[in-house]
Amino acid sequence: MMYDLCEKQKIPYSNCKKWILAQDEQQHKELNRTHEFAKTIGVPTHFVSLETARLREPDVHVREAVLESPTTGIIDSHVFMSYLEDNFISRGGDLACHTNVVSVTPLRSGSYGYEIETTTEPGAVPFVITAESLINSAGLAAVPLSNSVLPPNRQMKPYYAKGSYYSYSSPMPKPKTLVYPAPTAGAAGLGTHLTLDMTGAIRFGPDVEWVEDPNNLLVNEERLGRALDEIVTYLPSIKREKVMPDYAGIRPKLGKGSAVARGEGDGFSDFYIKKEPGFEAFINLLGIESPGLTSSLAIADMVHDLLYN
Repeated sequence: MMYDLCEKQKIPYSNCKKWILAQDEQQHKELNRTHEFAKTIGVPTHFVSLETARLREPDVHVREAVLESPTTGIIDSHVFMSYLEDNFISRGGDLACHTNVVSVTPLRSGSYGYEIETTTEPGAVPFVITAESLINSAGLAAVPLSNSVLPPNRQMKPYYAKGSYYSYSSPMPKPKTLVYPAPTAGAAGLGTHLTLDMTGAIRFGPDVEWVEDPNNLLVNEERLGRALDEIVTYLPSIKREKVMPDYAGIRPKLGKGSAVARGEGDGFSDFYIKKEPGFEAFINLLGIESPGLTSSLAIADMVHDLLYN
């Protein structure tokens, strides 16, 4: 779906694939679990022999096994978002930037719509609109917004996972594949992995640092040493002094459980996409972290079906 749109709309992308590495027997078992679970949800994965892996990516160090996701890729996120914005506006949508939602009031449980009070700056006179349906896709603010509508027994606690990224200023090594360490059972992140941008430049991250403030975007430089120790396990020829703190982002999560889905009982919290019972035309999208952007077209189809089917 995403690749077809990128081709049609000339949105830059690269089907660079993703490797998940196992350095020992236990990690190999984790990869097998991931591989078997991927089969159950229709996601193609396969193992790459160590010999083939070394030929394709000679700088990547792996001792035990490589699981490849052949359909994984990257897109130019800014061009993609600009396309979505232009498409939305051209179909009659109104985009209100720099506007805060002060409150949402269901009118007769939404059967008469939703009264949404907004403001553009502190102290300004609120502006009220009424909508027939309400789709809460507010990212970091989605859980608090949902809690303002739902009764107390259906409210959730938001969790904020800050992830720091690290840039790399040396031309070598330069893998062409996304590289991830093996999943750790119960871990809230996927490890400090190697990512690429559309220019081919590499960076590392994100790690996981739990924060209370979703606006806390300062890179924690004290975490650099720990990140480097993880990076050299799969990219030992890296020049450590060329890795520098770059930027940080916040992921909205619904708990501190596992970031890797491998079947029942793994503690994984999936995206929460639901038409809320007892409220007319109220769709909640909670915990939409990565890969929310690249799965946004599929999410939109699901929301459409929830509203109209």
